Amino acid sequence: QVHVVESGGGLVQPGGSLRLSCAASGSVISINNMGWYRQAPGKGRELVADITWRDYANYADSVQGRFTLSRDNAKNTVSLQMNSLKPEDTAVYYCNARGYLLDYTSFNSWGQGTQVTVSS
Repeated sequence: QVHVVESGGGLVQPGGSLRLSCAASGSVISINNMGWYRQAPGKGRELVADITWRDYANYADSVQGRFTLSRDNAKNTVSLQMNSLKPEDTAVYYCNARGYLLDYTSFNSWGQGTQVTVSS
């Protein structure tokens, strides 16, 4: 399958900024979508932002205008710039990659998760 590696989590003050990065690698034909989901304690995993190969991005209403997702197709990486962070942004953030393997079967791979904590 596809290996997904995340970085950039940590502790930040309310109103601060943090940048998450994700890289996907493996024997694939294409990686069509990459994005970020998050899961707070006691809650289900929810979409934060997702971007297509052609650079069309979807954002959760709760992060619209504060977070920006960008993609480098040549390197199969995405970066999530998080500004004006709020305590309710605290969660484990998971990177996701979807596409097609060399045999043209689809894949849906996840990273191990990185903790983001927003607290004073």
